[in-house]
Amino acid sequence: MQTTSLTKVAQITLLFWVMKIIATTLGETLGDYLSMTLNLGYTIGIAITLTFFLIVLFVQLAAKYYIPTFYWLVIIATTTLGTEISDYLDRTLHLGYALGSLLLFAGLCSTLFLWYRKYGSLAVSPITERKKEIYFWVAVLFSNSLGTAFGDYLSDNVGLSYLYGALVTGTIILIVVLLHYTTRINHVVLFWIAFVFTRPFGATFGDFLTKPISKGGMNLGTLNASIVSIILMVVLLIISHNGQRKHAQL
Repeated sequence: MQTTSLTKVAQITLLFWVMKIIATTLGETLGDYLSMTLNLGYTIGIAITLTFFLIVLFVQLAAKYYIPTFYWLVIIATTTLGTEISDYLDRTLHLGYALGSLLLFAGLCSTLFLWYRKYGSLAVSPITERKKEIYFWVAVLFSNSLGTAFGDYLSDNVGLSYLYGALVTGTIILIVVLLHYTTRINHVVLFWIAFVFTRPFGATFGDFLTKPISKGGMNLGTLNASIVSIILMVVLLIISHNGQRKHAQL
């Protein structure tokens, strides 16, 4: 078993996936809060979230080992920035969610290809080398942006309600979990599939929480939904830090 001092990323456990889903939900609601509720627009939204992303990424890269708060702040930053990027491609550049999804998918595949060509594996643990960690975070940013665009594609283009969109992507995640435990399909491949699809699940679930009832949502508002998600993330971060501390004492 790898100790926390030997890697810069979180261990892939049930807690990881719960935190990833909540982080992606927060990224959707917080991104919409900046661009829509505050009416800042997608260009300014990208500028704000990109600045936040670069700051927390610098802190994460400078850390010598995995620190849950730093790591998950970067995840949240990628999901929030991913929301702005996806909406910018669709609503400002008018590319549409289908083409936007294809472009982001191409970016993700290119990043993973370059990563694999250099290291011969796409395994995310352990990651200790800074260049490899940068590949990881670029892939995370592309995957979270792609997940946002795909989630919006399901609701806006396919016509699924936000709840049904969440059910569809949630079912895909469940199938991936079953394949992980019942087949010999490469676990790294299954990880990246699940990692990508937790984003549209969080995005559509975030829309389900915030959108008006007339559009199939719960009308909680972007601010209220973001506050709830932040509270849940803080609780889970405390649990993660406590678990890491106990592990270090063994």
